[in-house]
Amino acid sequence: MKKRQWFILAGIAVLVILLSGSMFIVKEGEYKVVLKFGEAVRIEQSPGLKFKIPFIENVFTLPKHQMTYESNPTTMLTKDKKPIIVDNYTVWRITDPTSFNRTVKSVGVGIQRIDEAVYNSVRRKLAEVNFDAIISENTERGNINDEITKDVAEALKRDNYGIEIIDVRIKRTDLPESNKQSVYNRMISDRQSIAARYLSEGDEESRKVTSKADRAATEIIAQAEADAKKIVAEGEKEAARIYNESYGKDPEFYSLYRTLESYVTTLQNEPVIMLPIDSPYAKILLGK
Repeated sequence: MKKRQWFILAGIAVLVILLSGSMFIVKEGEYKVVLKFGEAVRIEQSPGLKFKIPFIENVFTLPKHQMTYESNPTTMLTKDKKPIIVDNYTVWRITDPTSFNRTVKSVGVGIQRIDEAVYNSVRRKLAEVNFDAIISENTERGNINDEITKDVAEALKRDNYGIEIIDVRIKRTDLPESNKQSVYNRMISDRQSIAARYLSEGDEESRKVTSKADRAATEIIAQAEADAKKIVAEGEKEAARIYNESYGKDPEFYSLYRTLESYVTTLQNEPVIMLPIDSPYAKILLGK
């Protein structure tokens, strides 16, 4: 009886082992590659509980989500033979696990293939661009990044690695310590030259504007003075005409008016005036 129980327990144990060895779970964000005698026989992509032949089929996991690989800083030459230190990052993912398993088999080897393709592409692209354009122009670097991404994606697709390149970006471009200061000095000199040119052009433009304004002011003042003289002359002419016309109508009154005006001028500040008592000027003043 005991032997029978032991056989039953052993059978249950074997059954549990077989069942546990024949089941596996596929999670979100991963592929399960099923191997039979070392060869991939199928790829499980949809999440859930899956089955395999125990002891004959094995399973290993490949990531389905996007991954980021950062390269080590590397010295490269630009078109004008300037050495720069470049490091970049690559965003990628596995889109065809069958091809990936057949060609590279593991994520580590896949990263090696990506690193080689990125290095070759970055080296070629930087060799086509001058140093100043890389470090100074954001638009230029943006164009380089886009071209490198396209170049690397096409290279890996051509080799049928089952890898999709999402983006390749140059993070940093720096100078080697040996020639950093000389390049900085040249950049400072270039910027000072540009600033001096801008200042010279500004001074020249300022002189032109000032000269034009002075010339216009002189012309306006001259015209105003000419107009003023003309108006004064016309006023004096009109005043003389009015005086003459008034004098012609009543000479005695006009003579008296002019005499009274002279009194106003003469007697300002209460001066002492010596006049004969019988002079016409004194008589009018005295009211005789």
